[in-house]
Amino acid sequence: MTTIKTFAFAALTSVSTYSLAAEFSFDRPGTGFGTGITPVGQLAWEQGLPSMSYQEGTDAAGAKIKSTALNGDMLLRTGLAKDLELQLGWQGPSWRKTKVAGRSVEDDGLGDVSIGLKKAIDLDDEKLTLAVLAEAVIATGNEGFSNEDDIYSLSSAVDYAYSDLLNTSITMRYEVQDGNWAVSAIPTLGYQISGKLSGYSEFVFRKAESQECEYALGTGLIYALNDRMQLDASIGVDLDGKDKGYQSGLGVSYLF
Repeated sequence: MTTIKTFAFAALTSVSTYSLAAEFSFDRPGTGFGTGITPVGQLAWEQGLPSMSYQEGTDAAGAKIKSTALNGDMLLRTGLAKDLELQLGWQGPSWRKTKVAGRSVEDDGLGDVSIGLKKAIDLDDEKLTLAVLAEAVIATGNEGFSNEDDIYSLSSAVDYAYSDLLNTSITMRYEVQDGNWAVSAIPTLGYQISGKLSGYSEFVFRKAESQECEYALGTGLIYALNDRMQLDASIGVDLDGKDKGYQSGLGVSYLF
């Protein structure tokens, strides 16, 4: 599920921050993205503090491999029009420790950058919202911390608010990398817990060309300090294959 974790830095969730205005929501945490648009003239800064992943498997010789990685992913969003925003992302500085047959190796480097345009589509419905995101992940990172080839994607997010306490959404992502296509589907359930605290749960499905299907589950908490700032914490687990994979993260988001 390495590819799924890569997209986590783009920061993409379908959960709204309930204390903010309905037309805006932060895009972290989570794998999907929200339908809210950053207001014109304002800047949303969404920062990982950091994100962590753990992988456990075996190599071709049967030796056990354990890998732990940290990265400070970041996303900047600014409104270009009432229904259009520009996104600039960076996977940030990364650190990784790999242990093979009892021997450990540590490495660090910088991750890839991304640029995207998100547009909200007016459905003339108070509860149902839709947005599309065109994004390019540019392979500018250091060796071992990069996707190696650029990734171009087109995604859509549909959100339905059942009430002030509950909403559902689904993000669909279509991408191409070096001529190979992949599709992802991320249904998400968002819920208000109490006061300024809300949460989300998501299921991630991904199928890449000539590869096995990938599955993951994720959940997290969001605390809105005020109308402009939120804190988040999330965890996730890979469900496919015999190898073990876990993800977690802390983050802060602020609207300038």
